[in-house]
Amino acid sequence: MEISRHVWETRYRAAGEAGIRDSWQRVAQAIAQAEGDARAPWVERFYALLDGFRFLPGGRILAGAGTGHRVTLFNCFVMGAIEDELESIFEALKEGALTLQQGGGVGYDFSTLRPAGTQAQATGSIASGPVSFMHIWDAMCATMLSTGARRGAMMATLRCDHPDIETFVDAKRNPAVLRHFNLSVLVSDALMAAVAHDADWPLVFPGQRVTRTVRARALWQRILRAAYDTAEPGVLFVDTINRDNPLAAIETLSATNPCGEIPLPPYGACDLGSLNLTACVVAPFTADARLDLDALAASAGTAVRFLDDVIDVSRYPLPAQAEQARRKRRLGLGITGLADALVMLGLAYDSAAARELASRAMQTLRDAAYRASIDLARAKGSFPAFERDAWLASRYARRLPPDIRAGIAAHGLRNSHLLAIAPAGTISLLANNCSSGIEPVFAAVADRRVLQADGRYRSHSVLDFACQRWQQGGGEGMPPALVEARQLDPLAHLSMQAALQPYVDNAISKTINVAAELPFERFADLYRQAHALGLKGCTVFRPNPVTGAILSESAADRVPCCGIEREAD
Repeated sequence: MEISRHVWETRYRAAGEAGIRDSWQRVAQAIAQAEGDARAPWVERFYALLDGFRFLPGGRILAGAGTGHRVTLFNCFVMGAIEDELESIFEALKEGALTLQQGGGVGYDFSTLRPAGTQAQATGSIASGPVSFMHIWDAMCATMLSTGARRGAMMATLRCDHPDIETFVDAKRNPAVLRHFNLSVLVSDALMAAVAHDADWPLVFPGQRVTRTVRARALWQRILRAAYDTAEPGVLFVDTINRDNPLAAIETLSATNPCGEIPLPPYGACDLGSLNLTACVVAPFTADARLDLDALAASAGTAVRFLDDVIDVSRYPLPAQAEQARRKRRLGLGITGLADALVMLGLAYDSAAARELASRAMQTLRDAAYRASIDLARAKGSFPAFERDAWLASRYARRLPPDIRAGIAAHGLRNSHLLAIAPAGTISLLANNCSSGIEPVFAAVADRRVLQADGRYRSHSVLDFACQRWQQGGGEGMPPALVEARQLDPLAHLSMQAALQPYVDNAISKTINVAAELPFERFADLYRQAHALGLKGCTVFRPNPVTGAILSESAADRVPCCGIEREAD
């Protein structure tokens, strides 16, 4: 379709390529270089995996692999800890600029910077606080164009007990500031308990006395009211993230990539790819329609090897990023096209049957990915930071099937983490507008604004992939099982995310799109339920005057959605 070709031409096409198959061939050859003398058969296997959009590698891989450009193949990084001194702050700024220059998005935890108004012991000067320094990052990012039409993306996190948390929460009420940042509050179990008991909440910076005390419910309401009015900040349930981390014994996580699907340690990297579930649907729109789980498992095994090879062939903006990636060999393999696959199978997105099928698909993906990583460990060795007993004792590892645990105990594991569900918006648009990630179909027909290389937007009218297939097969109107996002109860979003989260060792990027008229009380309750369900984060988008629309319905009633420009695709 027109928009798919436009996305390919402006974001992923390399010089001399006549079509997407040339891009797939380029990528397959580049990634298979990691296989050394055995690369020839892997070029064929990787090409077959990419063919027909079965597997959608992260945008940086598709745009950069085999081009000879000085770019990284990793979509995003979490940067090093920012020490609370001016030299360290501006060294971190420089590292961020170098990373953005090579095409990687960046995430930071600004909790390490002292609050505004406090005195620095060494110089006697008065600190301006973390948000003031974030403005410097934002200005830097505004000047750093990545390859093609992709601008730099950044994530900023702050602890919920930092004395400047209220300034952070309200920072984006001004629509002109921090436009290159996504903001998320690191919400602890302790804050959620204090909210439940209507307790006081101390705000404190390490090494200092309690700065002041606020009511926990007042702070929580302030966070949610800002999200209701401006779509930010998001919420990361940091204790859940760390409890479920297979490497909890050796690292503490306090930041994520810009879309939140991979919590990372300092200098950690996102090595992303998504398997397209629509490519696994057999006999769509018929009584015999089914999801071919064997095909999904086979693709997952090849995709794990592909993404593992990316670690060895990619450039890295900083030596510390290369060391971290090679020491842990973290991957983020996920799914996309879930909603369209459900439509093709005749299942409504908000049905129990849909959640059951999605759960089985994710379990299949998990098990196949882990078995592939065990096989890779036997052939190439475990990730250098692997400590068998500690890894197997982690909460996530205890949920794995006995045969996989036994395989890890006997042979090791090539990759510390294997699974993440990214938004996959741009690459799904490239794949003939299949539904992105695990999001529902936004609208059967929608207007899509896409950023061009010259900085201007171009609008396209797009038809959802499942609707295309339905009409191509002679169907009239829209497929019977199609449920648009605006027709869903918000709890359907949470329920789908909760059905998949137990199988994912990284995290899930999921945006709950709600109507502008949703009452604040219902909006706020979504976050409480997200925490109760054990989710690692929650982002709810309500149409508002601050955030513009990248995607909207073609009808007169236009409901905006989070845009693909916020992704690291």
